[in-house]
Amino acid sequence: MYGVLIALLPAFLVSVWVFGIGALIITATAMASCVLFEFLIQKYLIKEKPSLSDGSALITGMLLAFCLPANLPLWLVILGSLVAIGVGKMSFGGLGNNPFNPALVGRVFLFVSFPVPLTSWPEPLVNRLTYLDATTGATPLAIMKEGLKNGDRANDILGSIPIYADMFLGKMGGSAGEIAAVALLLGLAYMLIRRIITWHIPASILLTVTVFTGILWLVNPEQNPDPLFHLLSGGLMLGAIFMATDYVTSPMNVKGMWIYGIMIGIITVIIREFGTYPEGVQFAILIMNAFTPLINKYVKPRRFGEISEDG
Repeated sequence: MYGVLIALLPAFLVSVWVFGIGALIITATAMASCVLFEFLIQKYLIKEKPSLSDGSALITGMLLAFCLPANLPLWLVILGSLVAIGVGKMSFGGLGNNPFNPALVGRVFLFVSFPVPLTSWPEPLVNRLTYLDATTGATPLAIMKEGLKNGDRANDILGSIPIYADMFLGKMGGSAGEIAAVALLLGLAYMLIRRIITWHIPASILLTVTVFTGILWLVNPEQNPDPLFHLLSGGLMLGAIFMATDYVTSPMNVKGMWIYGIMIGIITVIIREFGTYPEGVQFAILIMNAFTPLINKYVKPRRFGEISEDG
């Protein structure tokens, strides 16, 4: 758990550099709220010894903050933390029993319940010492979706969006922790080196998105942005590296991981290209979280010495 927190530090530092004090306030509030709510629920509701030292509540808080605008009112951050811990985690029995990623449960609840503040993104590298009064703008995904809806060509829309180098380094609008692909990839490298996760789920998601968006781009480049745009924009990197790889909510073996990751990639592309919302990775991960028990049952290896049905 603490290895994952270390892996998240590069993205956190970039978010503070890009969005300033807002990213720091949001992250600190979410982490403190998640720890507090887990302590209160364990001690006073389910009457068991608090297990705060495992670090899972801290990870939930940081990931939740990474999914939120850096100018979100604090009461919404606290409410999202309560839903993430109380509904997404503790209502199923706590760590190891939750079928859905708790941070995504909190984020989707806020997004569905309060869509306006959840889609008001502070401008990068602007007003870094302000919080609620920060200048807001649209994310690259939202600009692309709105432009295509208005009949503009994808290549023309890309001219009004930060260049790919800026998107790679984090100079774009978006959630606090999803903006810098380079920081998220550094975290991925750290977790792979430390063997905290394996490469199968991130690779299967990113490869699937690349292949399917590449096909759509080749078929109609005027209506579909190229694969690199999809890889660098939105929460794809954050979701593929840190959320889809959650031990509890992802499949147990390699075959299951590939099925799980490919389906997350496909659902993400479908929502982004054909759905109403510009982003789809959060919904894709939650949908496949629900299918994880079925995938585990399908790919479960036969036990040594087991007698088959045909004898």
